[in-house]
Amino acid sequence: MRRLFPVTDETAAQDSGGASGAGGAGGDGGREWSLDELAAAYACPEPVPGGTGAWLRANMVSTLDGAAQHEGRSQPISSAADMRIFGTLRALADVVVVGAETVRQEGYRPARARAEFAALRQAAGQGPAPAIAVVSASLDLDYSLPLFTSPLVPTLLLTGAAASPDRVAAAEKAGARVVIAGDGAGVDPDRAVRALAGLGHTRLLTEGGPRLLGQLVAAGVLDELCLTLAPMLTAGDAQRIAGGPWVAVPQRFVLGSLLEEDGFLFSRYRRP
Repeated sequence: MRRLFPVTDETAAQDSGGASGAGGAGGDGGREWSLDELAAAYACPEPVPGGTGAWLRANMVSTLDGAAQHEGRSQPISSAADMRIFGTLRALADVVVVGAETVRQEGYRPARARAEFAALRQAAGQGPAPAIAVVSASLDLDYSLPLFTSPLVPTLLLTGAAASPDRVAAAEKAGARVVIAGDGAGVDPDRAVRALAGLGHTRLLTEGGPRLLGQLVAAGVLDELCLTLAPMLTAGDAQRIAGGPWVAVPQRFVLGSLLEEDGFLFSRYRRP
């Protein structure tokens, strides 16, 4: 792993063939960063005064030709380094927000406690693992999945006020906590963020899918995009990382950092 941006004395020395720096600042191109270094590189910013206190980041992967999936799943376009960052971002999060269709397609499981991050989470006042929050208007989910039967912390279901009472009751019977975040059948992204912040979840991570990410982008509630660019071409008609409605004016984000390993680029973009 090596840092390409922001440029530091270490990265400049590396590019000119000089000695590589220690730690996360420069690194040598062939060295695997420790989880502590990755956690420092992806640390959430301090809350903005006057806001909800929440920071919503997305973590997505895309091929060079824009595919967010291959044969319906993201795993084939991922890498070992991408999965280390995936695990680190989860370890930093209070809650992982995910769309119901992604739960179905990817076979989502509850987040697990990882000994490597136990001290970090304890110092941040977090539990042993993040909660999973599933966004679903219909609540048409398989409650026999481990996501509902064996999570370390109860799975949250974000839905609208018009959700079927029978399905709400079935979800709660399965041990899930239903959170109303919309007046109709669907979920309002801004209300979802505020509802999670109201439960004490201020470090929010979404892993998609594309439909959910598109809704978050359109609502203007996304603070950061962590995007892995895979050095692959797939062609076909796979989804992009975000779908759904157009935004009236394209949103401009600012590059915060850029890492590289084995040809994969790991970027962080933040709202200005």
